[in-house]
Amino acid sequence: MKNRNDELAGFQDACRQSGLRLTPQRLEIFRELAESMDHPSVEELHRRLLVKFPTLSLDTIYRTLGTLSRHGLVHRIESVESHARYEVRGAPHHHLICRSCKEIVDFEWAFFDEASLPDELKAWGRIEGRNVVVYGLCRECEGKE
Repeated sequence: MKNRNDELAGFQDACRQSGLRLTPQRLEIFRELAESMDHPSVEELHRRLLVKFPTLSLDTIYRTLGTLSRHGLVHRIESVESHARYEVRGAPHHHLICRSCKEIVDFEWAFFDEASLPDELKAWGRIEGRNVVVYGLCRECEGKE
């Protein structure tokens, strides 16, 4: 497992290779995501980062995450209600989302990751990735129903 310094160094190298300026805001947004286990939304990131950057706008975070996502440096997770959440890409994994409390949990599924895709997909074009999102109720929310 990579440590945070390795992740930040990798991020800095990836920004340079992509021709992206390494601004303090980009670095701090990435650092906050790398340290987060809860897949924060843009609004939640904004609340957390205002402590260090009181003038940081919500728009800056939206634009930064869009740029980092397009360059493959962060991953955007879409939920049922189209409320995007973000994470730093790590080892291949999938997501389980509680439809009540919106908690997102990572899980690995080697069988899915290693399985051959159906032949009809090969004729479609180049497959660049695969991802599973599973929806349900966590135990805590299930107990409240």
